[in-house]
Amino acid sequence: MKLILKPVLLAAALSAGLVHAAELTVISFGGANGKAQKAAYIEPFEKASGTKLVMVEYNGEMAKIKAMVETKTVSWDVVELEAGVIGRACEEGLLEKIDYSKIGKKADFMPEAITECGVGTFVWSTVLAYDADKLKTAPTGWADFWNVKKFPGKRAMRKGARYNLEFALMADGVPTKDVYKVLGTKAGVDRAFKKLEELRPNIQWWEAGAQPPQYLVAGDVVMTTAYNGRIDSAQREGKNLKVVWSGSIYDLDYWAIPKGSPNKAMAEKFIAFASSPEAQKNYATKIAYGPVNTATLKMLDAKTLAGLPTSETNAKDAVANNLKFWTDHGEDLEQRFTAWAVQ
Repeated sequence: MKLILKPVLLAAALSAGLVHAAELTVISFGGANGKAQKAAYIEPFEKASGTKLVMVEYNGEMAKIKAMVETKTVSWDVVELEAGVIGRACEEGLLEKIDYSKIGKKADFMPEAITECGVGTFVWSTVLAYDADKLKTAPTGWADFWNVKKFPGKRAMRKGARYNLEFALMADGVPTKDVYKVLGTKAGVDRAFKKLEELRPNIQWWEAGAQPPQYLVAGDVVMTTAYNGRIDSAQREGKNLKVVWSGSIYDLDYWAIPKGSPNKAMAEKFIAFASSPEAQKNYATKIAYGPVNTATLKMLDAKTLAGLPTSETNAKDAVANNLKFWTDHGEDLEQRFTAWAVQ
């Protein structure tokens, strides 16, 4: 099915052969993202296809998918997975292989969106954020995040090694293009931890994505690392929070089909629908996560583009999360980080 279809044609194409379709269960992380998915994908697909979709929220627990697949009692049809999980789940045989002839042309997607067992659905970033009502001088990057003399006060950071080590190196002067080259050496890792140690007295840790904007609004911290979608949600509620895109780290979430889904064909149609430029445009107006279908960017207005990780301006000095690096070294680095954090 071609990705570029007018809404009426898309509805007709979906309706053909789907009248007697079974109920489809779609699993996502919920929250503001889940609301955007419901408005952009779930409800329009139901209307176009006549298929009943059941949306269920989860916390990314792979154990449940593994148990369903191993016992051949799969009740989930489409699951949202994070990039760090999808490769391992594919290798373990927990996911169906993607037949891209059923989804769309690979050339229509950003390269990172194409994987063996998952189709990228949106791009999100971990960014530097601050409250413009409380911080009159705007920080410009991670060097300012570390500059407690110029910007006194606490900084909030996610409690973990991933992203913080990269941010520390950028604060120490490493260009975005060289971050993983430096972090791939023992000296680079030591350098990152040394830089983190400088900031330790000023760090307030966060663990849930909702916490950074709350900390900013309450005045608990002057700056924070944050998921850009959480900042966007706070902005839509009238909070004067700002994002610094330079040195942000972007990542993708993916749609996948658990191995043995009884509704595989319908799941493929849903993913194709959610991957179309029109559906992705609708989604991008609901939450500031970037589309993976490259045609969508041309359909968005300047105001929407200004908040997306994938816009040309915001992406020019961003870093792509290096999945191979974190697959190879993540366990050791997280253990080292945990030991360091409790010292």
